[in-house]
Amino acid sequence: MNQALLIAGFGTTVPSAQEELAALEAALAAAAPGWQAVRAYTSGMVRRALAARGRPVDSPAEALAKLKAAGVEKVFVQPTHFLCGIEYEKLKADAAAAAPGFARLRVGRPLLDGTEAVRALAALLMELCPAAEGRAVVFMGHGTAAFANLAYPALQTVFELAGRPDLRVGTVEGWPGLEEARSWLRAHPACRSVRLVPLLLAAGDHALHDMAGEDPGSWQSILEKEGCEVSCTLRGLAAEPAFRQFCAARMAGEMRQTDGL
Repeated sequence: MNQALLIAGFGTTVPSAQEELAALEAALAAAAPGWQAVRAYTSGMVRRALAARGRPVDSPAEALAKLKAAGVEKVFVQPTHFLCGIEYEKLKADAAAAAPGFARLRVGRPLLDGTEAVRALAALLMELCPAAEGRAVVFMGHGTAAFANLAYPALQTVFELAGRPDLRVGTVEGWPGLEEARSWLRAHPACRSVRLVPLLLAAGDHALHDMAGEDPGSWQSILEKEGCEVSCTLRGLAAEPAFRQFCAARMAGEMRQTDGL
């Protein structure tokens, strides 16, 4: 097989989250018949932790070097990152460095790379979270210091324009954060039931500790102290079949345009 699909994401050390990522990888692989599917993680921290457990995963550079040594001529690199942020830029740099060793090498798009992508994800999330009287849904994303963080307030704007202000977007390391969701909840006292949902591919450390749990600093604890009835969804988006189909169809469309799949 002289063509490979390199599926590259941040990675996770949480076993249940690894299963969620594996389900997404399987959907992407199924959308590219005839392509050898290979996994890579961009996070050095995650790779080191997994290697210490005897479960090593290649970096993108390592995976590309192995593909080159195996005689692969054509590679499509599909990121599973949300944004055109720091990790995605690292991935593109690795791909650019390895490109001279292949006849063709292309890097696909992250999930939220523009207006249409944001609108499409918002539509999917609205389907997955139907409105319920007296309830708000607060999505917890990762966030970034990069310009690409604007995708999160853009997603919130789509919800507002669609008449779904009950869907709130917050991030752990960007803007908006939990405080913006809290401000909205204070202004809408009828919404005392809150469902926290990871706006993440997999329910890893951020979902298990920053979002949920009894730690005083968790979003769940903070909102409960304010009198909200809080429930938590401890599964990432990759656990949803509709989301996996969405990602696979998006990737397959791009591969047809760029590589004649």
